[in-house]
Order: sequence, then C-alpha cells, then structure tokens
Amino acid sequence: MLVAACYLVCALVWSTTWFAIRVCIGEGGYPTFAAAAIRFTVAAALLGLVLQLGYGRPGPRTRRQLGWLVAAGLCNAICYSMVYLSEESLPGGLVAVLFGTYPLFTALFASLTGTEKVRPADIGAATLSLAGMAILFWDRMSVSPDQATGVAFALGGVLATVAYNLILKREAGEVNPLASTTVFLSVAAAALWFAAIPEGPSQVPWPPPAAPTAALLYLAVFGSVVTFGCYFYLLKRVTLMTASSLVLIQPVLALLVDAVWEQDVRLVGRSYVGVAVTLAGVALGLVWKWRAARHTRPG
Repeated sequence: MLVAACYLVCALVWSTTWFAIRVCIGEGGYPTFAAAAIRFTVAAALLGLVLQLGYGRPGPRTRRQLGWLVAAGLCNAICYSMVYLSEESLPGGLVAVLFGTYPLFTALFASLTGTEKVRPADIGAATLSLAGMAILFWDRMSVSPDQATGVAFALGGVLATVAYNLILKREAGEVNPLASTTVFLSVAAAALWFAAIPEGPSQVPWPPPAAPTAALLYLAVFGSVVTFGCYFYLLKRVTLMTASSLVLIQPVLALLVDAVWEQDVRLVGRSYVGVAVTLAGVALGLVWKWRAARHTRPG
C-alpha cells in the first residue's frame, strides 16, 4: 500500500512541477539558477530538521556511500540546471515529454555497460521515440532557435537523470531514503549556488513576488522533499524500469496542466504528433521490458 501511495504522489506532484518551474522563473520571477538553488536549499534545510529529530537512519556509513551520494547530487544539479534552462523557452509539458525518453536512455546505458542485452524490440522502441523527438525538434527549430536549444537542454537533463538514478539504485540501497535525499539535495543546492554566481544576488527579487515565490515553495516542499523521499523509497522496493514508468504518466498530466494554464507558449499540431510518437516508443520499450522480466521470473 505504501509503495502504491509513493508512486501516486510522485506521479501527481511531478506532473505539476513542470508548470511551477515556468511560474517561478517567468516574468517578474527568480533568476534561473538562483531559483533552482533556493528550491533545493529550502528542501535540504527542511530535511535537515527532520534528521535532527532522529529520523533518517541509517545514513551513509562509509566513504564510498557518501561519495556516490555526492556524485548523484552533482548529477542532480546538472539535471535541474538543464531543466530550468530548457523551460526558459519551452512549455513544461513538452519538457516532460522529452523526459519520457528516460527509460530508453536507461536501457541504452544498461546495454553499453553489459547489464542487459539489446533486443530487436528495444531497437524498434528507440527508433520510434527518436522519430518522435525529431518531429518535435524540427517543430521547435521552425518556431524559434531558442526553443531548439531548449530541446537540447532538456535531453541533457535526461542523461544526467539516468546517471544519478543508476548511482542511487546501485550504491544507496542500504541508506535510509531521508538521509539519501538530504545529502543528494544539499550537494545539488551547493552546486547550483555556484552556478548562480554570475547572475548576482541583486537579481533575486525583493520583496518576494507572490506567484513565483508560491511556486518556489511548492517545488521545494512537495516537488523535492516529499517526492524525492517517496522516489528513493520506491527505488529500494521496485525495479528501475518500474520506477521509470512514471515518465509515461507525467507528460500526459503536464500537457493537461499546460492546456489549462500555460499562456505564453503553445504547442502546434505537429508538436502533438511528435509527442504521440515519442510516448508510443517509450510505451513499447516499457511493455517489452515488463514482459521479458515476467517470462524470466522463477515460477
């Protein structure tokens, strides 16, 4: 029951954070890197208070565990740098769709490291999703070079996500999810503050603007503390491919949120074709993985 609840929380909250990022860094809002840095600083501080109450044990017990958590946190900083930069020019729903390719990149890295074999269905799924991304990329190029750059940033974020998920799955299994999340987010916050130095502290608005600040707090509390804690809990109890299925749910809900609230950037018809083709490829790859895993399971 708790696993299902954590899955549902991750799906619903992360589906809305894409739009919240747009609100946070939009007109009258926070500078891009500072917004991400403040988000993770608030989240890490809240988790630190929880740890002070005696929760979150066991924490990292070896230098190896701590080192890998630091590496994962740095990958997370790269990921969210890319995400926030991409959402300067792209609607959140489209970035969520591009992140839907995460399972395919996971399978690719697994095959490159010899963890899994590449099957014809994997190649077909990847080809289909790449075709969908080509449609999206072509559409963004025709609309604006800045949006094409946004697509590249989003895909860079996907690769960083694959990296930190592989690290967490392999190296943080014995660490309490609260402790893992605290180290993970603290390192990301420190790295993002370093990236924010060129923006300058004077660029942070004062007094805090109402809507961007509300979005920032939502991202910090629910989008980071709650969901990352739930996600780390999931990673310890389900397969990486099952956890990655969240990326199929998020784009659909994120596009619905954009359809209702997004005013500045709208998708054109060809974009939705690219969305459908991309998600179809991801779905094909996930279904094949699930069927293969079920057929190889003992009993």
